[in-house]
Amino acid sequence: MDRAQKAELVAELKSTFEGTSVVIVTRNLGLTVAQSTALRLKMREAGASYKVSKNKLARIAVEGTTYTAINDLLVGPTALSTSVDPVAPAKVIVDFAKTNDKLEIVGGAMGDTVLDVAGVKALAELPSLDELRAKIVGLIQAPATKIVQIVQAPAGQLARVFGAYAAKEDA
Repeated sequence: MDRAQKAELVAELKSTFEGTSVVIVTRNLGLTVAQSTALRLKMREAGASYKVSKNKLARIAVEGTTYTAINDLLVGPTALSTSVDPVAPAKVIVDFAKTNDKLEIVGGAMGDTVLDVAGVKALAELPSLDELRAKIVGLIQAPATKIVQIVQAPAGQLARVFGAYAAKEDA
């Protein structure tokens, strides 16, 4: 890899760090190509990315961003998981690590806040951004639905009363 390629990679990593809300650092302890590809696909489906990068280049790229605290985590064969949704990569990584012992969670960061392994696992247990949005929409719709039911109830009762009188007169 020549100097221009390294500079391009550093610039790409820097823009990734500036546009993300979470960075999770994992250690690859012998994942096969198939396992790594499966993990990348799961990350992509969740709206996250999983990238193996050289630690030295990642350290250079992280300088000047809010993720400078992850410098200490960049030791050994590491990979970086990033996403705008802070919960998505954590869920995928934790689920994948449960079934594969060759992926070790090292830690991560949410801006200035450094996350240890327990912090990443706790983040994975939170509801995702889409789940929270669905709950909010449900909460907003519930009162409107109840108001419509309450308004329609007297009219329905009147209709049933009139129907009963009509049936009584026909009999």
